[in-house]
Amino acid sequence: MKSAPPEPSGYEETISHSGHRLTPQRREVYDVLLAKRDHPTATEVFLRTKQQMPNISLATVYNCLETLVSCGLARQVNVEREATRFCANLQEHGHFVCEECDKVHDVPLATGRHLERAFDLPKGLTVTHSEITLRGLCAACAKTPQSKLRNPQPK
Repeated sequence: MKSAPPEPSGYEETISHSGHRLTPQRREVYDVLLAKRDHPTATEVFLRTKQQMPNISLATVYNCLETLVSCGLARQVNVEREATRFCANLQEHGHFVCEECDKVHDVPLATGRHLERAFDLPKGLTVTHSEITLRGLCAACAKTPQSKLRNPQPK
């Protein structure tokens, strides 16, 4: 007797509804994003993926990330002129960038709050997407006495 095929996972359904297949490479790249939610760059995703799939190329990782973003399974996080980072957190949230160590942290929106209501938008404008980035020192860097931000060098 044949066993039934496994039930598709949520992200497998999402990818297939977008007209793509969940290839082993896409699955591994997505698993890397989910495993450590530290907003890695494509190169960091590549290095982590390579541990499980030694033959994967950087181009394949870029293509997988592009597919995951276009399917709505990941978001691009752009911090000024730095390399694009990727985030698997799909809840409405902002980001906090530590100006000392460059780590990016998710900042959840307070329950019951709506970001678009925080601004006095001119009449007729409709918010369809927002990206909020806060900057400062993370807790660890704020405790460091040699912090460049806490102790700026004279010019």
